[in-house]
Amino acid sequence: MTASTNGKVAGPVGPQNRASEDLRLALRAATLYYLDGLTQAEIAARLGVSRPTAGRLVARAKAKGLVRIEVAVPADLRDDLHADEERELEQRFGLTEAVVAGHGIDVGAPGRPAAFASVGRAAAALLMRRLTADDVLGFTWGPEQVAVAHALTPGVASCRVVVQLDGAMSTAAYQTGTEFILSRCADVLRATTIRLPAPLYADPSTVASMRSDSVISRTLEAGRRADVMLFGVGAVSTSTTLFEGSYLDTRMLDELVSLGAVGEIGGRFFDGNGTPVNTELQQRAVSVPLEDVRKCRKTILISSGSTKYPATLGALRGRLARLLVCDIDCARWLLAQ
Repeated sequence: MTASTNGKVAGPVGPQNRASEDLRLALRAATLYYLDGLTQAEIAARLGVSRPTAGRLVARAKAKGLVRIEVAVPADLRDDLHADEERELEQRFGLTEAVVAGHGIDVGAPGRPAAFASVGRAAAALLMRRLTADDVLGFTWGPEQVAVAHALTPGVASCRVVVQLDGAMSTAAYQTGTEFILSRCADVLRATTIRLPAPLYADPSTVASMRSDSVISRTLEAGRRADVMLFGVGAVSTSTTLFEGSYLDTRMLDELVSLGAVGEIGGRFFDGNGTPVNTELQQRAVSVPLEDVRKCRKTILISSGSTKYPATLGALRGRLARLLVCDIDCARWLLAQ
């Protein structure tokens, strides 16, 4: 019972009045939280309620539609920030995080590290946020990874070990960038480096022999257990770095296409669903298997350029990457599929 203002005894507070009071408190709490910037503890003190009650009041205001939150991108930054695409990519492919940079390498000199500068900077920033001091970082070679190494900032992050995930030796003069990536990461991330002194492909008997070599076997095992893996994808075409480096020829490419291959990671090919394609190259590859890539909890895929779209899609469908860095053109293509 409550006393009225004229001295008469009033009846019980009705449900409608109580609901109105609760809503008024919720609105007041939301105003203090979102507009005035008060903490929940400060709101509790201001309204004379407990801290948990203050939190519930703010949540109730949002649930009742009293709060509308709008994220506004400044007009001059709309070409550089792509939060909507990032969020949709994360939801569509179950990614931990997606980062979308500027336009792809088709604008510029394709295939060279400088052309990947935009995604390289974005991937370097993501990597430095995700690395911990005890992590083992594995990488496959390629121009994307060279761009990432260039973009690393000293003093921001560190890790324990950097290990090469795939062989790089070749009879051709093609520069894989492996030595630069290792030396740059050693300097900037203050890490110990582990090289894989082997070719990417060899005949099966040679591969078996190399796997029994203590140095190579330890390197491959360290790569398989890496905490973070950084890689790009290669297309099944003559525009791929594997073809440019004379690791593949047209006969091999034709066979891969006939078997449904759409891309590769570390010289290991997969189809449109991210399933490994079983060819002799699987037995000849000196690299970490795709099964181990899939098991890693922090896999960072970097992709830019239209020739790599199908490979990127296959890798994402196969859960070969948990984190994605790509250009806006690639992001829009992926979301259109």
